[in-house]
Amino acid sequence: MSISDQYTHGHQESVLSSHRWRTADNSAGYLLPALVPGQRLLDVGCGPGSITIDLAARVAPGEVVGLDSSEAVVVLAREAARSARATNLTFRTGDIYALDYPDASFDVVHAHQVLQHLTDPVAALRELRRVARPGGLVAVRDADYAAMTWYPPSAGLDEWRALYREVTVANRAQADAGRRLLSWVRDAGYDPAGISASAGSWCYATPKDRAWWAELWAERSTSSDFATQAIAHGLADDVALEYLADSWRAWGALDDAWFAVLHGEILARV
Repeated sequence: MSISDQYTHGHQESVLSSHRWRTADNSAGYLLPALVPGQRLLDVGCGPGSITIDLAARVAPGEVVGLDSSEAVVVLAREAARSARATNLTFRTGDIYALDYPDASFDVVHAHQVLQHLTDPVAALRELRRVARPGGLVAVRDADYAAMTWYPPSAGLDEWRALYREVTVANRAQADAGRRLLSWVRDAGYDPAGISASAGSWCYATPKDRAWWAELWAERSTSSDFATQAIAHGLADDVALEYLADSWRAWGALDDAWFAVLHGEILARV
């Protein structure tokens, strides 16, 4: 993402743990059929690099660059790449609004869960298109918080989502980015004939998965940039955040708990 925008989640371990869980299979399945060995790929907003490393394996021996605004996260991604022995992969810091690459540099430009945090996603999409080669692809995927659904009902989780949306509004970002991707790509000037829109999901329903997901958000509710920003914007206090954490843990302990995250997905041919 950009160094000038406010990242709602932050880079605490509760956030990074969920990012490391992401793979090309569970988070970029819509893109995988378009990948072939030898492509040059840019992954913008790469985080700790788990998806990037998988993508690098798919296009090897093609070069892959992972880009993130956080130097600390880039260090973690480099360590992960060394552990995976990904020799066709490098990580750098950068700004999505001003990519340090010439026009038409990459066959594939990918951004996962990035546009939702930006104050100007359309400008970012124009920059992604600029560095993509003619005939190449820009691939973006973002969650949609209003479309997230769970069972059993929880007043605490309802309050969590309402607060999350308030924080993103204060950050001039868009929590419901998934449903807007098609509109943003069209506004950025991509050829409508080359745009393919789809949707994907994550589902947490096994005892292990729902306990993990609930504990992540319980921790984020009190110990993350989301919590810090909620307090700084005057939207919550420590008592309210503790209530959210307790609500997440109570929900996650239920035998019939089920949570689904809907994502918008776009493949845009340049």
